[in-house]
Amino acid sequence: MGKVETAFAPRPEQIPLTPGSPALRRLVEAVTAGAEARETGEASARDAVDLVRQARLGAVRLPPSLGGFGLTLRELFEIVIDLAEADPNIPHILRNHYAFVERALRVPDNPRYRRWLGYVRDGRIIGLGASELGTQNIGVGNGETRAEPAGEAYVLNGRKYYSTGNFYSDFILVNASTPEGKPVAALVPTHAPGVNVDDDWDGIGQRLTASGTTILTNVAVSSNDVLFIEDEDVRVPHQATLPQLYLTAIIAGILRSVVKDASAVLKRRDRNYYHAVASRPAEDPLLQQTVGRLASAAFVAEATVLRAAEALDRAARSAIGGTPDHDLFVEAALRTAKSKVVIDDIALHAANQLFEVGGASAARQSQRLDRHWRNIRTISSHNPISYKARAIGDHIVNGTPIPSASFF
Repeated sequence: MGKVETAFAPRPEQIPLTPGSPALRRLVEAVTAGAEARETGEASARDAVDLVRQARLGAVRLPPSLGGFGLTLRELFEIVIDLAEADPNIPHILRNHYAFVERALRVPDNPRYRRWLGYVRDGRIIGLGASELGTQNIGVGNGETRAEPAGEAYVLNGRKYYSTGNFYSDFILVNASTPEGKPVAALVPTHAPGVNVDDDWDGIGQRLTASGTTILTNVAVSSNDVLFIEDEDVRVPHQATLPQLYLTAIIAGILRSVVKDASAVLKRRDRNYYHAVASRPAEDPLLQQTVGRLASAAFVAEATVLRAAEALDRAARSAIGGTPDHDLFVEAALRTAKSKVVIDDIALHAANQLFEVGGASAARQSQRLDRHWRNIRTISSHNPISYKARAIGDHIVNGTPIPSASFF
């Protein structure tokens, strides 16, 4: 990875966080234990995020020479699926953090990214200020947020929306433009003067992600924390692939929960309809078949996500090595898009079929079974399937390049 590998001291005393490790299992169990209380408003997501900080889960992609755990992208996505099964809000809160880490790792010789990765090593969480409601062409440009020079520093003013995770983050990477129109990224402490992160997200699902508004009012930023995008050392194609696949991985984790809930509901049911195939619901072959289909959907979703992650891993290694392989990134983006097109539909159908297993009592609020459909519907709405499917088809039929910017 070049000079960046010697930037920080490793931390050999840290218990490794790897898929299936005791440390990760304990973390996932702790997140699972508090999920119901968070869903009902009796506990805060901050408690779970603090556990993530203490475990330095955000550093899993850093190589050991940077004080991280050196996990592959496939291993990262295995962890995302595990966490999403426990509570889909928690990995969603971390999505922009991992996108930031990946972006930084792919430009290893950039001094600002080198220094910022030190925060990641220490367990800090990085949020993002990118989307703005006034932008006509979604996913293009930095919006109206401005970075005005002020002596040896800059002053930021703007309003960002869909700022998932900022409410729980230590820093926010803010996309802005200079008065001359040059795009920049500025790293701002979340609690710096002039930064106001509102927990005003009112979505039907993923309610604890705080995906609301970040307001920047005369926020002073050192020039050392402002990166001109044109100065990034490596032009990496398809930077949005990881955050897109990340959302599908969360859905894969939710599908595991659907299967778990379907089994639990069926085991609890004592009564069945007089015209049913079996008197006990757990022995009813029609209901057994439904659970089997749900389990199959969860398996296919997870396998598909991990296949796409393997392709993205190969592409990422080429970028970290200094020579991004465009074809590898295109393949990873295509696999990711295909995954979403199929899994979104499968998942929504599965969340609906769960109610077939539970019968009329499954609709009771105390069961909380509606949370799966609401969460899947909210996540899948981040990017409409129709545009992805059309782009894939146009690429296959006419050789048209697939979109390379945000949301693909």
